[in-house]
Amino acid sequence: MKLAAGDWALEAAPERGGAILSLTRAGRDVLRPTPAAVTEPFDLACFPLVPYANRIAAGSFLWESQAVKLPRNHPEQAHPLHGTGWLMPWSVVCTDETSVTMRLEHAGDETWPWAFAAEQRLVVSAEGLLATLEVQNTGERAMPVSLGFHPYFAAADRLRFVADRVWLADGDMLPAEHAAADALGDWSVGGALVRPDLVDHCYTGWRGVATIERDDGDVVLTGEGTSALHVYVPPGEAFFCAEPVTAMPDAVNRGEAASLAPGARTTIAMRISG
Repeated sequence: MKLAAGDWALEAAPERGGAILSLTRAGRDVLRPTPAAVTEPFDLACFPLVPYANRIAAGSFLWESQAVKLPRNHPEQAHPLHGTGWLMPWSVVCTDETSVTMRLEHAGDETWPWAFAAEQRLVVSAEGLLATLEVQNTGERAMPVSLGFHPYFAAADRLRFVADRVWLADGDMLPAEHAAADALGDWSVGGALVRPDLVDHCYTGWRGVATIERDDGDVVLTGEGTSALHVYVPPGEAFFCAEPVTAMPDAVNRGEAASLAPGARTTIAMRISG
């Protein structure tokens, strides 16, 4: 499914976890394009994080005095992560030349015991991409929720943003220490995206804007309703991730997951422009 407006073009695959397969500006990749004929979801260009973002430690937590245990959802990951939406087909509600709205309905099962419905809308304009994600609790009891988007950006020079703090991670990439935002380098003046060490950390108190410096002109990432930015910079790879999220990893075990009442909705948005 292809959308285009002005210099911007996007290819989406609702049946593959509500994914974006590519996003280009004037023919150049803004997101890392999905290789042809791959089935690994980590190779997608972007996918929504719903109903939780990042990892839940051992898949175990207490919610309203109920013990919950989720199974692992990827063979290479010790902890379930990124929710269920990225692993399920979404249905198309409506589409045209510049937009698509897709929907996911989850009845509640061992992967997530609460019922919910999610809608993701992707709109391409001459300014770039606007993605919105809305979730409604369709069950009869409150459910925890933390949301986000997981874009894989194509190689760039530097990343610049302002945040208050960063969660340093342990060996399982779970939050261990809430440190000063410049503990891994000062991103507020622009951090290099080629570095020898792994960055896989969540920045809290994010101001909602990040600038990606590229030789063909900056790209601006904006989050709405997302107070944190998870940054993933793997050494030796020609991509990086800057993920607008509502909460830190393992939020449901840290008192940071929101409680969504039966029938209630919550919405976040992400803009990629420039």
